[in-house]
Amino acid sequence: MGTGVLERYRDLLPVNEETPIISMGEGDTPLVRSRHLGPELGCPDLFFKLEGCNPTGSFKDRGMVVAIAKAMEENSVGVMCASTGNTSASAAAYSAYCGLAAWVLIPKGEVALGKLAQAMAYGARILLVDGNFDAALALVREFTDNNPITLVNSVNPHRIEGQKTAAFEVSDILGDAPDYLFIPVGNAGNITAYWRGFVEYHQLGQNDTLPKMMGFQAAGAAPIVLGKPVAFPQTIASAIRIGNPASWKQAERARDQSGGTIDSVYR
Repeated sequence: MGTGVLERYRDLLPVNEETPIISMGEGDTPLVRSRHLGPELGCPDLFFKLEGCNPTGSFKDRGMVVAIAKAMEENSVGVMCASTGNTSASAAAYSAYCGLAAWVLIPKGEVALGKLAQAMAYGARILLVDGNFDAALALVREFTDNNPITLVNSVNPHRIEGQKTAAFEVSDILGDAPDYLFIPVGNAGNITAYWRGFVEYHQLGQNDTLPKMMGFQAAGAAPIVLGKPVAFPQTIASAIRIGNPASWKQAERARDQSGGTIDSVYR
């Protein structure tokens, strides 16, 4: 098991002497050269960042470890999130590891069952919401604004801070930023985090260049592409079934500053 992102990148994260340095082995995931798709596309230097190798099988572990550590630093009595899958599993796992209570609001009928099983196994308290993800997130934000419980969705700035470490790792392995970064977009927290990581490394002189950010949304859940919220987002990819992204403006900024694009695909 590696040192974890808090230890490895502590000088570039919101960490101080009061922050507990915890880890479940997140980060340091493989960057693997494509042997088939890359050559087929005429791109011999196509790489996949295997974020499924994180503890709960999701890139969200990177941000969650920072969010949970800061919640502990602030003496929070627990954490809460809205989720269609990955966030719930990650929040539940890290909360259980650190002895914190976790509450998860999930849209009824719109959750990845494998991830829900993880959240249940780790002891999170599951609440069903008669509505979509956006409705669940609105309830979570209202509740955590008025109670000593930490919201750990991507609107929590510590989540973005942790997730930017993936950009550091890509740059460390390649020796510079890639020409392009391709990424799915739901709440748009991860594309925001990657861009922040690349920009910070560039400002520090660790990267000579910056990548173009290429984001993709499902055609039935493409609010950034359409330029307006989608009331009833539809896609089989539950993690990006988002009608009103929480990090919408930051994602547009990353797209515009990098010269990239955010487009939709049919699934």
